[in-house]
Amino acid sequence: MKVWEVQSQEGLDALTLVDRPEPQPKAGQILLKIHAASLNYRDLLTVKGAYGSKQKLPLVPFSDGAGEVVGVGEGVTRFKVGDRAASIFMQAWIDGEFSAEKSQSALGGAIDGILAEYVVIDQNGVVRFPEHLSYEEAATLPCAAVTAWNALVTDGKLKAGDTILIQGTGGVSIFALQFAKAMGIKVIGTSSSDRKLEKLLQLGASEVVNYKTVPDWDGRVWELTDKLGVDRIIEVGGAGTFNKSLRAVRYGGHISLIGVLSGLNADVSTVSILHKGICVQGIYVGSREMFEAMNRAISLHNIKPIIDRVFPFEQAREALAYMESGAHFGKIVLKKGVGSGE
Repeated sequence: MKVWEVQSQEGLDALTLVDRPEPQPKAGQILLKIHAASLNYRDLLTVKGAYGSKQKLPLVPFSDGAGEVVGVGEGVTRFKVGDRAASIFMQAWIDGEFSAEKSQSALGGAIDGILAEYVVIDQNGVVRFPEHLSYEEAATLPCAAVTAWNALVTDGKLKAGDTILIQGTGGVSIFALQFAKAMGIKVIGTSSSDRKLEKLLQLGASEVVNYKTVPDWDGRVWELTDKLGVDRIIEVGGAGTFNKSLRAVRYGGHISLIGVLSGLNADVSTVSILHKGICVQGIYVGSREMFEAMNRAISLHNIKPIIDRVFPFEQAREALAYMESGAHFGKIVLKKGVGSGE
């Protein structure tokens, strides 16, 4: 079978397509034929060797995949041959609180991921996904969607009438918008592209701000909320946007710190956190229990993930380069059996 490996830390060219024997499931495991995989910014960092100094090599990258169960090991009860399933991000985080042990079970980082034609995975490390979703759509869920769900529902405990701010138009932000609209939550969105801002409005955002033409976007958000601030910010920018988020959130509000798109380190206005009583919560995806709850909501509201572009499985490097360009709106997907990059 074909498998993508990160063989060195020398950029996208280090991602290499190799042949391996098809794996066989052992007791408690299933054999998943991968039909589609989706990209996260973490995957780009991992392939480029920028995700952590302890990264093992060679590494099979990517955490998010969906496929068909084509084999089961002894004692498997949760799935049968022919079932459709999607991977969960952290194989050991089934439910309960996050822990160091659970963090060491993340696919495509701490352990080998799913960027292969076939993957053997524990029966507890996958979920059934909503019937109305294709394999490509289901592949977008494990990281970005669960992260957004955790930020809004599990940790967020937001309610109808609240207001959130989403940053940019990547997977987490778009899922946050979709979930927020289903919950009756007002959404303010930011982007540097008027074209993308128009798409946010079409998806249901109430207000949008171009942070390129309005560099002091935090002030604009403050004005849009009658100088009260938003209830929660889906903070995917990281170092370059965090202090502005502190100014845009309401007194007693929350910032879900999720991404590092604009950098890892910054001088943070800790006095703002203190003075405004802000709660900053790191959101590192979520558990299988959260994933399954989210899937019920996706089914109920017939939510369809927003996919920007589908690449053939063999064009993983090109797909990552496209992600790095920042041109995408929503998710980028790799699919087995497609003949072109569109």
